[in-house]
Amino acid sequence: MSGARANPERLRLGVRAVFAKGGCREAEAKAVADHLVEANLMGHDSHGVIRVAKYIDWQKQGMVLANRKPKTLRDEGVLMMIDGQFGYGQSVARAALAGAIERAKSRGVAVLALRNSGHLGRIGAWAEMAAASGLVSLHFVNTTGFGILVAPHGGSDRRLSANPIAAGVPVKDGAPIILDMSTCVIAEGKIQVARNRKEPLPAGAVLDGKGRPTRDAEVFYADPPGAILPIAGHKGSGLSLIGEVLAGALTGGGSSHPDNPTAKRLVNNMLSVLIDADSLSGEQAFAADVQRLKSWVKASPPIAPGGEVLLPGEVERRVRADRETNGIPLDDATRAQIASAAQAVGLDRKTIDAAMN
Repeated sequence: MSGARANPERLRLGVRAVFAKGGCREAEAKAVADHLVEANLMGHDSHGVIRVAKYIDWQKQGMVLANRKPKTLRDEGVLMMIDGQFGYGQSVARAALAGAIERAKSRGVAVLALRNSGHLGRIGAWAEMAAASGLVSLHFVNTTGFGILVAPHGGSDRRLSANPIAAGVPVKDGAPIILDMSTCVIAEGKIQVARNRKEPLPAGAVLDGKGRPTRDAEVFYADPPGAILPIAGHKGSGLSLIGEVLAGALTGGGSSHPDNPTAKRLVNNMLSVLIDADSLSGEQAFAADVQRLKSWVKASPPIAPGGEVLLPGEVERRVRADRETNGIPLDDATRAQIASAAQAVGLDRKTIDAAMN
C-alpha cells in the first residue's frame, strides 16, 4: 500500500546493509544509514532514505567515494581547513566536526572550512551534534555546480544552489533550538518526494523551463529544466549569494558555477562556526538568557484559536515521536528505488523487502 509505514530500526539495518554491500566499511555504512533514517524520523523525507538509490548511483559513477578520510589542509588553532576527498558526507563531516567541537571546547571558538565532501545530508544534524556538546553553532553549505537549482530573484533559470543554513543553540535541561532551513522555497529532495507520490508542488515554489510558475514536479525535471525560487524574494536571494561566498569561495571549494572544476560531481562545501558560550557571556548567564527568551517568545498569544508558538526544532521532535512509535511512511516509488539499489549492489531482495515492512 502506498504510504505504508516501515519500522525505523529494521529500515536502519536494511539501509546499512545496502551501503555495506556496496563497499562501505561497517562504520561508514552505519553512519550513512543512521543519518538518512534520522532525517525521515525528523520528517525531512527529502533527505532521508529516498537518497539511497541516488547515493549508490553516484558511488558507481565515482562521484562519491567510499571509505575516504578527511584530510587536514590547514590548522591554525581555531581555524581548520579540511578536504573531504569526495567521501560520503555523513562520514567525513562527522569526523571533521568532531575535531572542531574539541577545538571549540578547549579554545572557546572554532571555524571549520570543509570542502570537497559528498552530500552532507540534513544540515540540522551537524547543528544538533554541536549543541549536544554545549556549543552554539552556525553552518553554511553550498555545492560547486552539480546542484545548481535555484533562480536568483528576478531571474528565470538556475544559477544558485539550494544553499542550506543551520544553527544550533544548546538549552540547559531542555531540547536544543535547531534552525534548519534552505535559502530556496522548497528543497529539490521534496520535489522528488512529490514526484514519487504524484502530488502537486506548492504554489509559488517552482518555475518551468520557460520561467513560468508550475506545480508539476515532472516539469521541473524536463528539458529545459525548471528552477526553484528563493525564499523571501530578494532577501533570500541575497542570503543565498552570501552562502555561496562563505561555504564556497571561503572554504576553497568554490561557488556554484558550471565552470567549477568539480561541477560535474556532487560536491558539498560547509563553513561551520562553533562557539562555547562560557568563553563569552559565561555559561550560566547564557543559559538563563536563552531560557528567558524562549519563555517570552512562546508566551505570545496564538494568532489562531488552539494554536501555539513553536520554536525551531519542535516540529521535528513531534514528528519523530510519532514515527518512532508508528513507523516511517514510505511511498511505493521510494520502496522500488531502494529495492533496485539493493539489488544493484547484490543484496538479497528478501533482505531489503523485510527492512521496509
